[in-house]
This record gives sequence, C-alpha cells and structure tokens, in this order.
Amino acid sequence: MGGPLGAIIGRYPSSDGDGQMGGGIIRHNRKCRDLVFLVIFVAFWVAMIVNSSFGFNQGDPLRLTYGLDYKGNVCGNKHGDPDLRELEVRYWMNPNQIYQSADKRSQFKLTDARSICLMECPTPSEDGLNWVCDYPEGDIHMSVDDWIDRDYDYYEFLTPEMRNNSLQLQGPCYPVIFPSENVFWSCQFIARASNSSMRHWQQMGGVSIEENILIDKTIHQAVNAHSAVLKRYIADIGKAWPVLIVCGGIVPLFLSVIWLLMIRYFVAAMTWITVIVFDVLIVSVTMFYYAKAGWIGNDAVSVVIGESDPYFSTSGRELSHLRAVAVLMTIVMIIAILASIAITRRILMATSVLKVAAKVIGEVQALIIFPVLPYAILAIFYMFWLSAALNLFSSGQILKNDCSGNCCSYDLKSNRVNCDSCCGYSIHYTPHIAIAILFHLFGCFWATQFIIACSATVIAGSVASYYWARGEISEEIPFLPVFASMRRLLRYSLGSVALGSLVVFPVETVRFILESLRRRLKFVDTTSSSRLGRVTSASSHCCLGCIDWTIRSVNRNAYIMIAITGKGFCKASSIATGLIMNNILRIGKVNVIGDIILFLGKFCVSLFCALFAFLMLDTHKYKSSHNKISSPLFPVLVSWGLGYIVATLFFGVVEMAIDTIILSFCQDAEEHQGTAQYAPPLLMETLDSQGEMQRLTQGS
Repeated sequence: MGGPLGAIIGRYPSSDGDGQMGGGIIRHNRKCRDLVFLVIFVAFWVAMIVNSSFGFNQGDPLRLTYGLDYKGNVCGNKHGDPDLRELEVRYWMNPNQIYQSADKRSQFKLTDARSICLMECPTPSEDGLNWVCDYPEGDIHMSVDDWIDRDYDYYEFLTPEMRNNSLQLQGPCYPVIFPSENVFWSCQFIARASNSSMRHWQQMGGVSIEENILIDKTIHQAVNAHSAVLKRYIADIGKAWPVLIVCGGIVPLFLSVIWLLMIRYFVAAMTWITVIVFDVLIVSVTMFYYAKAGWIGNDAVSVVIGESDPYFSTSGRELSHLRAVAVLMTIVMIIAILASIAITRRILMATSVLKVAAKVIGEVQALIIFPVLPYAILAIFYMFWLSAALNLFSSGQILKNDCSGNCCSYDLKSNRVNCDSCCGYSIHYTPHIAIAILFHLFGCFWATQFIIACSATVIAGSVASYYWARGEISEEIPFLPVFASMRRLLRYSLGSVALGSLVVFPVETVRFILESLRRRLKFVDTTSSSRLGRVTSASSHCCLGCIDWTIRSVNRNAYIMIAITGKGFCKASSIATGLIMNNILRIGKVNVIGDIILFLGKFCVSLFCALFAFLMLDTHKYKSSHNKISSPLFPVLVSWGLGYIVATLFFGVVEMAIDTIILSFCQDAEEHQGTAQYAPPLLMETLDSQGEMQRLTQGS
C-alpha cells in the first residue's frame, strides 16, 4: 500500500537517527486529536450526573414494587405516615368500589378505590366477621403496633356513629368478606364471598355487597398491566443486586482470567474445549428457561407471594414472557449447535491464529493483568448507573387524582364523613422523565463503548510496540509497553476514542431502522404499481451496504491505527479501511475462524454467568418474603449481558493481539516487497509452521 500508512510505518527516523527502528513509529509526531469530541464527552458526563441527581432526588425504588395507600404513602416506606416499613401488601378495603371500577358504565377507577398497606392479606372469619380499619389516629388512641397485633381491627372501640358509617362502607372500618391472595404485593380478591362473613354482615344491617367475577378481574388486570410488569422487571434488578455482583462481575472476571491463562499455556486444546463447553452451556440455559416456564418439572414462576389457596389460580405476563424466551432460546440453541459442527473442520486454522496471540501475550505479560483496570472502572460505573436507573424509573410526583367518583369516607382527624376528597393517589409521570430515561440508557451505551475502546487502543499500542521492535526489548520500546500505550492514549487520543465510541450508536440505530424497512418492502407486490416500493427497497439495501462498510471502518481496526499512528479517528478509519480492502483475502483467511472461536469463548463466559444466576435465583431468598422477584428473566439477562461485556474486556487482549499483529504484518510485507522485516521470530515460526506465511504474502 502506498497510501498514508506507508509514510508512517517503518520510515520515520527514531530518536537516535536510525531511520528503520520501530520505536519511532509509535512515538513520532503525536498531538492531541479530536478535542471537540473530548469536550462533548466531558459535557455528556456532566449531563449524566445532573440527570442522575434528578432521579436520586425524585425517585423511590419502592414505587416499582409496592402500591399506594389512601394517604398517598408507598407501602413499605419507613418514612410514610405512619411508619410502613413492615406493611408492604396493598389491600383494597371497599369491595363495592372494586366492582364499580370494573363497571364500564362507571368513571370510577381502581386507583381511586380506598386501599391500605398491611403485612399480609386478611382472611374472612369462619364463625364471625373480621374487619380492616384505617390507620389509628384522631380519637382512636392506639399505636400502629397494637393495631397490627389486633389484625388491623378496632371495630369494638368505635362510637355508634362510626359503626353505622362502617356498615355503609364509609369507614373507618371495612368488613373482610372476600378471600384474597398476595399477588405481587397486591391482595387479589377471589370472587366468591365467605358465606359465614356475608351472613354476619347482612345480619348486622350492612349495605348490599356485589358478588361478581369483575371483583376478581379488575385487580388482575391492574396487576398485569404492561406498566406494572415493566416496573416489576426493573425492581427485580434492584432486588437481585447480589446476583448481579456475583454473576455479572466476579464470575466473569474469574472465568475470563482462567480462559486467558489457558490460551497462554494450552492453546492447542482451547479451541475444542471452547466449542464443546459452548454447546453444553447453551443447552443448559435453554433447559432452565423451560423449567421456569413450567414446561419441565414443577418449578414454574408463581405470581402468588404467600400461601396459595387451593382453589386459587392465576397467571401473569411474566410466565408468558419466559415461555417466549424459551422458544427463542431453542431456535438459538439449534442454530448454534449446527454452526459449531460446521466449523469443526476449521478448528486447526483457529489454533494457528490463537498461537500468534498466545506468543505475544507470553512476551508482553502485563497484557493479562491490564484488563483488570477497565474492568474496575466499568464496575464502578455500572453500580452508579444501575442505582440511578432504578431511581429514574421510579421518579415522578405522587398526586391526588382528579376523579368524578361519588364516594365518601370517614376522616378520623376531622371526626366526620368527608365526601370531597375521596379520590385516590397516583404517580404522575411527565414527558421529561421519559427523555431522562432515554438519555440515561444512551449514556450507558456510550460509556461502555468508550471504556472498551480505550482498553482496545491500549492493547493495540502495546502489541504494535512489540511487533515493530522485532519482538525485542530495546531502548526504542518502553520497559512497560502497556503503561506507555496507556500514557499515549490519555495524552493524545481520548477525543478520537470518544468519537469512535459515539459513532457506533447512530450507525447501529439507522441500520436497524433501514433493515426493518427493507424487510417490510421485500413483500411488496411486484406489479408496476409497486415500482416505487421496489426502488425504495433497493435504495434501502444500498444504504445498508454503505452502513456495513462504515461499521467495518469503525471497528477495532480503527483503534489499532489510532494506537500506531496517533491519527484522529476519521483518518485512522480511512487508513484501516484501505489496508483491509487491499488485504481482505489475506486477513479473512487467517482471522475469521479465530474471531468465531473468540466470540464463542465470550458466549461461554456469559452463558455460564446466566446459568449461575439461575441457580442463585432458585434459592428460598428470592422465592419468598419481600425479596421475592417476579421473574428471573431480567436478572438473568442482565447477568448475561454484564458477563459478555466483562469477557469482551479480557478477550480483547487476544482479539487485539491477533488483529494488530496481522495488520502490522500485512503492512510490513507491503512496505518491503512481500517480505516482512519487523515480524518477530516467534511470529515467523508460528506462521511458517501452519503454512500461513505463503498465503499471507501471496494473498490468493
């Protein structure tokens, strides 16, 4: 190649004036690049902090799990009025209001029905009538603890006026007529009244109480609303934070280091081990999804928190979501196993490629330890990000509803029936909260890509220093190439890395939109009237091709050129793209199978994290009490994703070593008429032993 790279690699004079020494190409003529994007990245972090502070000030993660009572308190909140730290279950006190909220002719909503926070759902009496009364206050001189000890019942202490109002379902006490079960911390009514309780209620002169299946359905619909399910999924992540730390942080760290060490010392066997372990793990994870979906065994996800009534059964969206994922995992499992069988004949080529990285890692041993630094930074970031995300998703103002319901309730403080403020409370979300959440999600993507890109650039600079010094430690190569490469990144190239990590997001977004559009237009009728559709389809396909080319330019090869040349991101992308296009056959022959094996290795680590997360979530801690998760779906997926990201950091050592060596080797060969001059002896021996030297230099 006679382009820009030819004027950089191997031709700059070194510090001592020797024109062919490799160290000069790493250190020569560097200056800060893409400063504008570094400023944008700093401004982005300031905005992230401000955005997160809004969530910490306005949010309360308890809102994601528990409901509101008739005072607007969040159940389980120790700062409520009164202290509700042990009262986590929401119970609707007036059954007629529940029925009214389900009646299509009524404008009354379930959020306006009078609800209270209890420790557990009350049960009807078998030989009398149980009551649930308002929080004790006013003339009811009783502590909350005494109220709880009395099963929330102080009916016997009421004045005749209060008792009469209670018989009119206006409080302060309400009869327990229907059995109920704790379904996701809300008391799900069973639409069959207790005969004994109903008989006592009628004998006392209570108003007519509706018995209808609507009493059952209206609460079930509220509990299974899309927004309620999403909130529970987000809350599951907060409850399962020990699982995320272990399965998303500690386990992938341990497995990734073990994998790197095995690649270093047992490279010949690791390709086979990786493929076999991958197949076993993906089958195991799929079987766990089948078990939780109820298709294998009797361990299906249950929506009932407490002891279930033998006649009570309900299913939530969580179970259907698990079954959908189980079907998807089955498809992925079949494709993965068939693909692993297909590449079996190419395993030997992958082994020869991995030997190159193993030899480089053996020479620059600090590369094995270096990923611990970006791992620690990423771990700190994710702890901050997840905490802020929980608060952002739960942010909003608790406001009294503006309803038109005709309802009255007894106010213990004013000692009278109040019909002016019977409406319930709801959490009101404004559009800027949705924007804040989207910005927070984008921030996670950019920050993750930035840290991974910084790690890749440091590794590429270290390996390039090794290659262009002919594999020897000389005065031109720093004693600690990893730290020297890190210093060059921090001093000159942070702006370029910020730009590169930012470009990926809009490119992937546009690619997804155009691919969806192309698939829709693919089924357009082929008649003359659909000519515009065919043109649009062809145009979108052409745009996808351009975007794919852009993605190839924005991949890790651009960071290699940044590390070697010190150029800005756009210039480095252009250099890397030109070098790849001129040597596409050479690079493809050697590198594709190696990348597949590394990809399978990262999936092995992440699949093991998902499997271990399933096992941790299968314990009693996450199946009962206030720590119960609604579904293992989100914690397992998050553990899977975190495991993959951690594995990417560590496996990036091998990936960047291979790519940097191959790109440097190709350029070295072009610079010297087909004979690489700077290739270290260990690299030459490895390529010669596998017959790859001839293929690289001839490129047929």
